[in-house]
This record gives sequence, structure tokens and C-alpha cells, in this order.
Amino acid sequence: MAVTFRARELGFQALNDAVRETSGDITIEDCYGERFIAASAEGKSITINGTPGNALGCYLNGASIVVNGNAQDAVGDTMNDGTIIVHGSAGDALGYAMRGGVVYIKGNSGYRTGIHMKQYKDKRPVIVVGGKTGSFLGEYVAGGLIVVLGIGQDGAAPVGRFTGTGMHGGQIFLRCETPPNDLPSQVVCTKATQEDVASIDAYIRNYALLFGADAAELTRGTFYVLTPNASNPYKQMYVAN
Repeated sequence: MAVTFRARELGFQALNDAVRETSGDITIEDCYGERFIAASAEGKSITINGTPGNALGCYLNGASIVVNGNAQDAVGDTMNDGTIIVHGSAGDALGYAMRGGVVYIKGNSGYRTGIHMKQYKDKRPVIVVGGKTGSFLGEYVAGGLIVVLGIGQDGAAPVGRFTGTGMHGGQIFLRCETPPNDLPSQVVCTKATQEDVASIDAYIRNYALLFGADAAELTRGTFYVLTPNASNPYKQMYVAN
């Protein structure tokens, strides 16, 4: 059964209660910053027309969320499973402590994208950003995958400063002609091989399908892959993946 709620009429608390108590397909209209939408949701599909507020899909546990607009901070905070698709840009701390599932952002994301992402066995969180991110991308990342496609950046590194600070697990792929020049000692940056690019091909193709991009053009671009520096003593403070 498909159900439609109007966020402005309900307010964020009543809206969240209604979403929690409803199964099946949900559409939310007139969304203007309502917080915590779909917290811990599982087994349902949610379409949001507007701009959801902070912590969209926090603790998400298998639901699917599509945002026809932008999203604010902390999208997918501590997300465990499911899919979040944003047909716009997202704010800071996208995927904070994310543990599983996939997030696709058509445009840009803010500071600290992917901070504290982690991975355990078959639980591998993935973030794909089409444009650029702010500073501290992948800060303290312990596992998972981040792909920044650099669309509209004319080959420049699609990140701010201090990418990968404290990185001790996972991978970060950047599509650019020139990698960042201020990477910390915890990070090793290498030009991606064909095998490397092939490992993220499915995510690139899905991004292109979702947002009307040219997958072939995106995969032809130059990628750099960032991984933890195994020789750096910082990594020894943490348990390996």
C-alpha cells in the first residue's frame, strides 16, 4: 500500500511516528528540514520531495530512501544496511560511522564525509559522491569504500584539505588528473589500475543509471586510490579489517 504524508502539516515528531508505523511505499511531500526521517527504518521504500533535515536515515537497517532535492547534515549516520539516493547535494558528516549499505549523492557533500566508516566481514559501507567533498574526507576511516567522481571539477582533486586524516582501513577513489598534495602520512596514494577501476565499476554504472550520467565517460577518467599506509605506526593502534 502506498501512503503520502505532508511534512509541513505534521511536524518532524508526528512525521517520524507516522513513517515508523507505516509499511510499504511512503512518499513525503513538502519536506523542509524535518529531522531524523526514517531513523532505524527497514523493509520499506521512502521517497522524499523536498529537503530533509539532519540525520536522514540514521541507523538505517535495510530501507530504501530517495530524496528529490538536497539533504542536510549526517545523512546515513551509523547506517547498517539499505540504500540512500540523493538527487542533489548533502551536508557535512555524510555517512558518519556508517557500517553497511550504499549512499549515492548526485552532487557534492560537505566536510567529514565518511568519517569513522567501518567494515566487518561482509558488511562493507559504500559512499559515491558525484561532484566534490569538503575537507577531512574519510577522516579516521576504518573500512568501506568512498568514491568521489569529480564531475564538474575539470580534473582537479575533488576534495578539500586533510583527506584521509587518521585513515587506518578502507579505500578512497578520486577521479581526477591531479591528486591532493597535502595527504597525511597515514595515506598512500597510487594511480588506479584497470583492475582497481573494475572493482568499482558497478557503483559507477549504478550512479550513471540513477542520475543520467555517462558511465563510459566516467570510467575512462583517471582515478587515484587512497589506502592506509601499512608502515605508518598510526595503523598499529587499531585492529586490522
